[in-house]
Amino acid sequence: MDVDAVPQEGNATLGGHRKLMYARDADGHTVTVGSRGWEAEEIVTAHAVDALAAQAESARARVLAGAASPLEYWMYERRMDVALLSQASGFWRWRVRRHCRPRGFAALSSRQLARYADALGLSIPMLERLP
Repeated sequence: MDVDAVPQEGNATLGGHRKLMYARDADGHTVTVGSRGWEAEEIVTAHAVDALAAQAESARARVLAGAASPLEYWMYERRMDVALLSQASGFWRWRVRRHCRPRGFAALSSRQLARYADALGLSIPMLERLP
């Protein structure tokens, strides 16, 4: 993409911020250019955020029904999935999936809870319950 082709339409999901994009200048060199985003990106981002909010509400219902742990709710509420929470917490993916079940979550040590709380930006007492 050329420097003058970098989208500047605006994207409400960026909250007024700009994002850095790579483009080719007149000499053919790759340079960085600030972009305000574009409408298609805004639509896709809004759909993704809506899907994560729906997953969080579904997880909340499962927690209240006793079929899932609060960890699953907080994972979606913080806009994460199993792979991202695994990476952020240092637990293997299969362990994160196990800890999303009530029995697996109940068996977590305070040290393991602290790792999840840190990855999710929560306190341990907040992690152990729903808001």
